[in-house]
Amino acid sequence: MSDQRAAARFDDAVVTGVLGHMNGDHLDDSLDIVRAAGHPTATSATMTDLDTEVGVWSAVVDGQEVEVRVPWPGGPLTERPQLRVAVVKIHEEAREKLGLPPVAPH
Repeated sequence: MSDQRAAARFDDAVVTGVLGHMNGDHLDDSLDIVRAAGHPTATSATMTDLDTEVGVWSAVVDGQEVEVRVPWPGGPLTERPQLRVAVVKIHEEAREKLGLPPVAPH
């Protein structure tokens, strides 16, 4: 018997909303995240899924499409409002790791 548990899913409307926002307004942020997650030569990144434990991106790395799974900082999320905080946090951490300046608050 495995002690791995399946990650909980957010409601489909939440997932669709987050993916639409990230892929409509934050493609550069997604690329920063993917590059910092171990794929520094990525040329594009699109967020494709998420659950309570990870965000998932499809990235083009050296001409090949790869899936990149990035855990949420601080562990699994339990509520929808935590998603925005978690994505902002991984983006901030990605920029720091890549030696890029912080993004100005909006």
